[in-house]
Amino acid sequence: MRTVWTVVGVVLAVVIAWVLVDVALRVLAFGFRLALVAGVAVVVFLVLRMLTRRRPE
Repeated sequence: MRTVWTVVGVVLAVVIAWVLVDVALRVLAFGFRLALVAGVAVVVFLVLRMLTRRRPE
């Protein structure tokens, strides 16, 4: 009976680890995507600001 509980514990540990790694990778990917979008938004903002700047007469 002790071996059965050991196997159940190992399977449960693997399932919990799988879920935790999946969540961690999703959060990491979301953070990377958010940083990338922020960087592109800053570049687009600066380009639009440069294009709409009034030229001296």
